[in-house]
Amino acid sequence: MAGDDFRGFREVQRLSYECAETVAAQLRPGMTEREAARMQREWLRERGVRDWFHLPFAWFGDRTAFADFKIPLQFFPTNRKLEPGMPFILDMAPVYKGYAADIGYSGSLGLNPVQDRLMSDLQAHRTLILEQVRERRSLREIYGNVERLMTRQGYANRHRAYPFGVIAHKIDRVKERRWSPTAFGFGTQSLKGLASDALHGHREGWSPLWSPYRFSDHAPQPGLWAVEPHLGFRGTGAKFEEILVVTDSRDPEESAFWLDDDLPHVRRWAEEKAA
Repeated sequence: MAGDDFRGFREVQRLSYECAETVAAQLRPGMTEREAARMQREWLRERGVRDWFHLPFAWFGDRTAFADFKIPLQFFPTNRKLEPGMPFILDMAPVYKGYAADIGYSGSLGLNPVQDRLMSDLQAHRTLILEQVRERRSLREIYGNVERLMTRQGYANRHRAYPFGVIAHKIDRVKERRWSPTAFGFGTQSLKGLASDALHGHREGWSPLWSPYRFSDHAPQPGLWAVEPHLGFRGTGAKFEEILVVTDSRDPEESAFWLDDDLPHVRRWAEEKAA
């Protein structure tokens, strides 16, 4: 992958996090998940986004921990209203200039010590994932080790609630079109790309979905992965989501790396360490 591609993916990921921070700062008591999702959508469209891997989501309160989620429709924004001290997660996956990102931003309306602790403890997961990808352990094994770390920390694995229990999925460039339709909240162009990857990977013994199941029992496939470890504790959830780059380099540091270390959760951990 060329340097221009890295710049393109980094640009859309930073744009997404800027959107999340801007919308988070505007949230007020009484606002609904649907309003927060619309705010993300409108902010990104004003800045040139015309296509999506998936449309923006917002989860408030115990929905940040996917409490009682049984079917995919429960992930879509609802009329749940934000209250003081309530945790929230904003999740968006825009396509910008042909590059896709998928990010997750966790926060709260005022103080929430439980979510603060979850966010602090997520740092160990970011470190563990990178180390074990560089060791070329199988995606399935890494998934299990992340889950065991969550258990030791006293948390529940809430990314298991996603379809196929995924902690990550591949992303790629998306062909730009004047009109980009969506289906069930997902961009059809991006879905076609993921389906093509799935078919190609099936023939070669790998999957674009990083899950706890046998189809993910293979070494990390070179490319870009949107990774989202998601912790839950008694009705409070927190996660980050960002792009991990995997290459075929034999140099450990070049074989895998986070695309960008200048992101809100990474800055937060640096500030905690400096305090």
